[in-house]
Amino acid sequence: MAAVPTTAPRTAGACRHTPPCPGPDASDRDSARLTAHRPEQGWSLLCNGVLLFEDTGELLPDGQILAPQRGTAAAR
Repeated sequence: MAAVPTTAPRTAGACRHTPPCPGPDASDRDSARLTAHRPEQGWSLLCNGVLLFEDTGELLPDGQILAPQRGTAAAR
């Protein structure tokens, strides 16, 4: 099993592209650019250090876990 890459926490100013990605604490953090994508393992790593999982859960660079955001029955 491949190891999940680790990254140092980044801020929006750490991006080398324009416009810079939102930081990991920003409300739009999921719009950062992909740096690694492993669909067969169910995860993607964003430029800001956020690890996204296919079930919509997230792991932030500081170790904070965000539970998957599931839609309600009314939203379906």
